[in-house]
Amino acid sequence: MKLPKEFSFFAFLIESYAQSRNLKAAEVFDALDKQGRIGFVYDMYEMYHTESLDNAFTDLDSLIATGRPAW
Repeated sequence: MKLPKEFSFFAFLIESYAQSRNLKAAEVFDALDKQGRIGFVYDMYEMYHTESLDNAFTDLDSLIATGRPAW
């Protein structure tokens, strides 16, 4: 079974972000879920995969801390 490109990138993004912040991917997922932002991050595929990962990481920092995107 082939996974959608959006799901594959979502998993990559969460894992990469977790590693960059010395966290477990489950902790990142749970923090985003607590803010109700899992769907938002998943739906940002078009933007996140074409920009620098640092931009996506900045957005994830803000989403986790405040529930709002950085931009």
